[in-house]
Amino acid sequence: MRGKWAAGIPPRNFTWVIRDRLAISERPGGFAPNHRRIRRQEEIIWLRVQGFTRVVSLLPSPHNLAAYEEEGLAHAHYPLSPATDPRVALAECYGDLDRSLNEGQRILVHQEELGDRVMGAMAGFLVWSGRVPSAPQAVALVERLVGHQMGPAGRELVVVVDGMPPRQTA
Repeated sequence: MRGKWAAGIPPRNFTWVIRDRLAISERPGGFAPNHRRIRRQEEIIWLRVQGFTRVVSLLPSPHNLAAYEEEGLAHAHYPLSPATDPRVALAECYGDLDRSLNEGQRILVHQEELGDRVMGAMAGFLVWSGRVPSAPQAVALVERLVGHQMGPAGRELVVVVDGMPPRQTA
């Protein structure tokens, strides 16, 4: 591959939550009927070129995991489905994100689209990890970063942080 395509293309709606450390976006390759394999490959190339060392999928299904494996990009999958209690997946995800950030990794978190659920999961992580002191502040911060309001589905994810095990400090 040569020229500008050798560097790939950024995933749609790519947004830094923690500058140069933790980002969120739409699923590489696009969501549902708009998903394209070649676009997914170009976006994964961009992630590698930009120094991303890990992708965390919050999709209810295992879509894209094989593509990350093929491209040699470390990944984790924490299914976040509206039909199940999110506490288990979020507790595991938050612990993983915290460890990975402490190791200096650069991480992308995605779901199908950059919507309420991934926004809520990230606002919840900011509160759970102690990076932001309160849920309202975390919601406002994520809304400002993404550029639109978070709906009830996302806000519900921020609230469940109260019932989760606290962050373990070393």
